[in-house]
Amino acid sequence: MVQDMVKEGAVEALKKCFSSRMEFGTAGLRAAMGPGISCMNDLTIIQTTQGFCRYLEDSFENLKERGVVIGYDARAHPTSGGSSKRFASLAAAVFISRGVPVHLFSDITPTPFVPFTVSHLGLCAGIMVTASHNPKQDNGYKVYWENGAQIVSPHDKGISTAIEENLEPWPESWNAEDALKSPLLKDPYQDIHTEYFKAIQKHCHHREINKSSEVKIVHTSVHGVGHAFVQSAFKAFELHPPYAVEEQKDPDPDFPTVKYPNPEEGEGVLTLSFALAEREGATVVLANDPDADRLAIAEKQEGGQWRVFSGNELGALLGWWMFRCWKQQNSDTGAVKSLYMLSSTVSSKILRAIALKEGFHFEETLTGFKWMGNRARDLLDQGKTVLFAFEEAIGYMCSPSVLDKDGVSAAAIAGEMISYLATKNTSLSQQLTTIYEEYGYHISKNSYFICHDQDVIRSLFERLRNYGGQKDSYPTQCGRFSISAVRDLTTGYDSNRPDKKAVLPTSSSSQMITFTFSNGGVATMRTSGTEPKIKYYTELCAAPGFIRPEKSPFP
Repeated sequence: MVQDMVKEGAVEALKKCFSSRMEFGTAGLRAAMGPGISCMNDLTIIQTTQGFCRYLEDSFENLKERGVVIGYDARAHPTSGGSSKRFASLAAAVFISRGVPVHLFSDITPTPFVPFTVSHLGLCAGIMVTASHNPKQDNGYKVYWENGAQIVSPHDKGISTAIEENLEPWPESWNAEDALKSPLLKDPYQDIHTEYFKAIQKHCHHREINKSSEVKIVHTSVHGVGHAFVQSAFKAFELHPPYAVEEQKDPDPDFPTVKYPNPEEGEGVLTLSFALAEREGATVVLANDPDADRLAIAEKQEGGQWRVFSGNELGALLGWWMFRCWKQQNSDTGAVKSLYMLSSTVSSKILRAIALKEGFHFEETLTGFKWMGNRARDLLDQGKTVLFAFEEAIGYMCSPSVLDKDGVSAAAIAGEMISYLATKNTSLSQQLTTIYEEYGYHISKNSYFICHDQDVIRSLFERLRNYGGQKDSYPTQCGRFSISAVRDLTTGYDSNRPDKKAVLPTSSSSQMITFTFSNGGVATMRTSGTEPKIKYYTELCAAPGFIRPEKSPFP
C-alpha cells in the first residue's frame, strides 16, 4: 500500500500517514486503518499494547495471576490487511509474551461484554477493538481499568508515555499464531454469554406480561455484532423475538445499506427497518450501532408516520421505567435516600427533575461514559444503588454489572417497558408526554457541524472567550436572549461559583463552553473526542405542571 502511494507520488497522503503518531487518550485510539504511525495497523497495535502492558506491569503486582480480557467487533479493511480480529490476536500475543493470561473472545462480541468480563472475572484490564459507529475505514482500541470502567486521567497519560518508551516490537509480539496455542490463552465466550444474560435478568420485572405480549418489534444491528445478542436478551426476558432486518442482521464491515452506520443519524439508517415494520405490522423499531453499546428507538404514530426518539427522550423514558420498577420492588421508603441516577452534563436534566420530586439523588458528570462509569463505581463501593445512567448520544447504563453504555440490556429492558405500556393501551410517545406533564417539559435540540481544521475550531472558541476583542470576556447576549451564566470547562471558569472555579474536572485539551440563559435555557458547545465535529446541545426546562408548548421553542 505504501509502495503504491510512493509510485503514485501521493506526498500528501504519505505525510498524513507518517507525520504524527495517533494520540492515546481516555477514549484509547480511534483512527483509519492503513499504513503509518497515524493509522491503525499491526505495528501501531503492537506498540500500543506493549506500552499498555508495561503500564499494567507497573500498576499491578498480580497482573500475571489476574490477566486481561480482549474483545473485538467485525470491522475489516482488506486494502491494508487490518481487521479487529487480527488486531485483537496481536494484542493477545503481546501480553502472552510477557506471561500475562489473556481471555480472548473466540468470536465477535458487543463492547459491553468486555467491561462485564473485567468485573465478573476480577481482571486487571480490558481491551475492546472497535470503532463503534465510525465510518467503515476506521478502527479503535478502547481500554477498561480493573474497576470495569473506561480509563480516565492520569492513566491515559501514563499509558501514552509507556507507548512512546516501547515502540520497538518485542521479538514475540508478531507471533500471533503461537500465542493462540498458548496455555495462557483462554476463551471466555461461553461462560460470559451465560453469565451476562443471567445478570441482566435481575432487571426483568414483568415476565408474565412479556410472555403474553402481542407487541411486534423490529430490530436492526446495522451490519454490526448486535443481532444474536439482542435475540438472546429478548429470550432471557421471555419476550417474543424481534423481527430482524434481514439485509442488516449479519456483520458486514462494508456497511453496504447505510451511508453512516450510526443509528443517531435517524431515519436514513432506519429505512429498511421501517419497511419491515410496515410489512409485519410492527409499531416499534429498535436499532443498535455496530458494536451494540448504543440503542435507538422509533415508534409508529397514529397518523402513520414514524417518530425517532432522541437520546434525551429515551433517557426520560428509561429513567422513568427503571425508577418505577425499583419502587415496586422496594417498600422501604428510606431506601430512596441511597439511590442514584447519573447523566452527562450535555444531556437533558430530566433525571434531575424526577429526582427532585421522587427523593433520590441525581449527579451530572463530564461528557462520556468513562466519567459516569467511574462515578458509578465510586458510589457502588460506598454501598449506594446506581439505578440508571445515560447520555444524549443514545447511550444507557441500565445495569451495574456493566459500567458503560450497553445497547443489549437496554434493548431487552425497552422491550419489557413497551410490552407493559401496551397493556395500558399507552404508546411510548404518550408515556413521554405523561412524564413531561408530571416532572416538567424538557425540550432539547442537539446537532453538530463537521470541521476538520483544528485551527478554525480553536479560533472559534477563543473568539467566544475574548468576545468583542476583550480578553477573558464572554458574550452577554445571544440574539434577543440574555446570558446569565457561563461555564468554560476548558479553562476551568464558572461565573456562577463564588470563586469562579468550575466544580467538574477541566481539560485544556478539549473545548467546552456552556451558556445559561435568563429564561432557563442552556446551550453547550464542545468538540468531539472521536470525530471531526463541533457539537452543540440546547435545552429549555419548564417547571412541573407547565402546559405543553404548542410549538417547539427551537426553529
